[in-house]
Amino acid sequence: MDRISFDRKEIDNATIVPAAWPGMPDTKIFDTPVSPKENYRMLYEHKIPYWLPTWGDSQFFAPRIDPDNIARVQIFEANPLAPEERTGCADKFGIPWVFVEQVGGSMVEPGNPAMLDANDWPDVIKFPDVANWDWAGSAAANKDFVNTNKFLSFTFVTGFFERLISFMDFENAAVALIDDDQKDAVHSLFNALVDCYCDIIGRAYNAYGGFDGIWFHDDWGAQRAPFFSLDVVMEMVVPYIKRVREFCHSLGIFFDMHSCGKNEILVPAYIEIGADSWSGQPMNDKQMIYDKYGDKIILGMEMDVSWSFGDPPLELDVATAAAQRFIDKFVPNFKQKPVLMGSLFGPEGYSEYVYEAGRKALDAIASS
Repeated sequence: MDRISFDRKEIDNATIVPAAWPGMPDTKIFDTPVSPKENYRMLYEHKIPYWLPTWGDSQFFAPRIDPDNIARVQIFEANPLAPEERTGCADKFGIPWVFVEQVGGSMVEPGNPAMLDANDWPDVIKFPDVANWDWAGSAAANKDFVNTNKFLSFTFVTGFFERLISFMDFENAAVALIDDDQKDAVHSLFNALVDCYCDIIGRAYNAYGGFDGIWFHDDWGAQRAPFFSLDVVMEMVVPYIKRVREFCHSLGIFFDMHSCGKNEILVPAYIEIGADSWSGQPMNDKQMIYDKYGDKIILGMEMDVSWSFGDPPLELDVATAAAQRFIDKFVPNFKQKPVLMGSLFGPEGYSEYVYEAGRKALDAIASS
């Protein structure tokens, strides 16, 4: 199909969708030439999208059928969590989690690990009976939720190192990765986790009629540095996430690696996994990462002004100027180094500006 050039009617014919969260503005849905899902997929297919994709063009899906999502208070489905469900819940391995109100998230209560030595896992860790989860019931309940024109991203909230932490507490898990007396046990545990994770993903894909991507969580760093060296993660963790990624790709599912922390020295590991994308947090040297690795993995890039949830919207001229600088910096190299655009909370007129400016710039690149 020939590319459809920008027409002002795309903005003039916009519809309004009420805000999903209190305090957020209503969303304008433009009369786009393709759906947000199709446009987002173009990014992952290394085609030139019609407008700059942002997280707002995707829809996370974390159903309550997986006990991890309840325990970690990460439910994105038709039936949201009630406040009383946010604490005291066990994950799919029976590990209890506690909701911490001050930070808005859950953690395993420290000081009472399921095991102190990874060699004990065959006697301690009980794997879930995934086949007997009520997949049909969940699919029926979420039939309308997954029927979206956005990029549907299945959320997998606990990866491999995070899972080891949940079993052992942080310090014991970190030691297990480098202790020669425990490393073989960690490998065997992670190998079993691959089978479990792929089983869940495959059943979910079939039950819900497919999804576009997976948002795979495994945090590897803190505010100032990663938890381990590149050599350690390459040996102990990467081979197992890579197998999950390969399974996802076999189903046509794109793979986003969600990994928090100052992990810039670990980017080669994300690339070795074969992850399609990684956004990372702003404390990373994102410009260095883009310059060095932007042709090997799709990166989420922030604008050069900051905004946090709960802050008042930026002034229109400040927000649009930042968006234009982003477009001028990243769109000319989009064919070689595609990026996901960071979001800002701009006032009336901001979303129209970003859409039109991005559309025109991408049209020019597509025709060059």
